[in-house]
Amino acid sequence: MSFNGCVLIMDHNQERRLRLESILSFMQVEWRSGSRAEDKNWLQSQPQSMTVLVGETDVPLSELLDAFPHHAFISLVDTVCSQDNLLGTLASLTYDELTSLLLQARNWQPVLISSDQDCRLHDLLIGESEAMTEVKNLIRQVANKPANVLLLGESGTGKEVIARAIHLLSLQSSGPFVPINCGAIPAELLESELFGHEKGAFTGAVTARKGRFELAEGGTLFLDEIGDMPLPMQVKLLRVLQERTFERVGGTRSITAKVRVIAATHRDLEQMIYEQRFREDLYYRLNVFPIEAPALSQRQEDIPLLLNELISRHRITHNAEISFSPAAIDSLKQWHWPGNVRELSNLVERMFILCPNQMVELADLPAKYRAASEGSLMIRSFDELDERDALSAMFQSEPEGVAENEADFFNFQGLDDDEEEASFMAPTLSADGVNLKDMLANIEMDMISQSLEVNDGVVARAAEHLGMRRTTLVEKMKKYGITK
Repeated sequence: MSFNGCVLIMDHNQERRLRLESILSFMQVEWRSGSRAEDKNWLQSQPQSMTVLVGETDVPLSELLDAFPHHAFISLVDTVCSQDNLLGTLASLTYDELTSLLLQARNWQPVLISSDQDCRLHDLLIGESEAMTEVKNLIRQVANKPANVLLLGESGTGKEVIARAIHLLSLQSSGPFVPINCGAIPAELLESELFGHEKGAFTGAVTARKGRFELAEGGTLFLDEIGDMPLPMQVKLLRVLQERTFERVGGTRSITAKVRVIAATHRDLEQMIYEQRFREDLYYRLNVFPIEAPALSQRQEDIPLLLNELISRHRITHNAEISFSPAAIDSLKQWHWPGNVRELSNLVERMFILCPNQMVELADLPAKYRAASEGSLMIRSFDELDERDALSAMFQSEPEGVAENEADFFNFQGLDDDEEEASFMAPTLSADGVNLKDMLANIEMDMISQSLEVNDGVVARAAEHLGMRRTTLVEKMKKYGITK
């Protein structure tokens, strides 16, 4: 076969190394073989991209992948690494398999991120946790590719920040970054906002107007909250993504969409597809390269870095300076942050107002943020709205389908009708009274835990079992600290 460049074999296994040398010689591929640490230095000296076959070595594969992103690696042993420059695992030393991987290596192009771009990435995405490191690695891999990106994750996790980071590191970085919130624009106006309109297309269209697709030409279009897009618009967006052309509202001239599309949502699109509220074909068109934005509760070790960044952003607006004591920071790291980074930013701004030019102590924090440090549960207080929701959910008449689910639930548990009735019998009110809020919370936690157990931890099925939306169940699980 025709193969450009040299292949380096790094493997302590002599038998496997000799067999590879024989196959490569038969294929007339130039190779270098060894198992010493000096091979790493030789690899460092190679300016051109080359292919490395890695088996048992003194240097971990993950370290080699990070140290030499411009070289393509093929593993000779099973691995779980997912870097862009790891092309695959050579499971069996066969001519066909090795040929296929070497051809893949010949066509592979390294993702070249300059040191300046890498610094900008770290400036945009604050955090050194494992979750954020994984997000940064994914951004580096996809930035220079034309693929559509779908950003998933809870509200307030910084999905637009991730989208801007992808844009700044992409080949379209010199073009505009145009965001649009698909859930904030009325359905009847969304088509005009996306594709523009011609003069006289509808009442009030006194002049022609460019849409976001045209404004983003040569750059990136960020479709935020794509899960809130109406179904009729989903059909039209799918056509644009497929054909890369569109027409303005009231127009007949086809316009080429020379844009990179990044979409984002906090909704469970797969569940919406099941409920027929989101098109499956559009989902797979957008979901070429998904990136999950981690919740702040999954990277609480980043909170000190985020605090420093948020303080620097707010100090100019408030013309003041604040800092947080170690005790306050430790307490914040124990909060579950349902509002994620947006909630943390709001807290910092509140502290600028309450404690200007001071160090924020533990006692200065709002009660819920110091609850964990004071030995209380790490959940928000069970307020009157929670009480109302719980009472409504348990005692008002439910739809027929929900009642059937309840019956199935108790049948699954092996309870007969009498036992079911007894399980829901309220305790007799004693002379000392009863704490209704705590009782309702305990019942709700118990029912959620049981439903999750019955449904093998599948949140969507548990939510259906309990007759509530999946997002509602997720929020209740966070509130009560319930895990799958």
